Amino acid sequence: MSGPIRVIVHPPSPTGGRRVRVDGEILGLAHNLADVAEFLRRAGLEIDAAEVAQSSWIDWRGVGPERWGPEE
Repeated sequence: MSGPIRVIVHPPSPTGGRRVRVDGEILGLAHNLADVAEFLRRAGLEIDAAEVAQSSWIDWRGVGPERWGPEE
């Protein structure tokens, strides 16, 4: 693979959770930081759940890593 890996965590869905995409491929619907870390681990990217929120190579769309549910 050429170039940096692109990890995008999309805004919360209306029913809760956030889609996680790596290089254009949707890995799943995350409901917390541990889910994001697990999806990335399965994709071959090792990262500790405690480091997910501060990682410079994860693009948090819409809102930051503190929001997982629908708008209230």
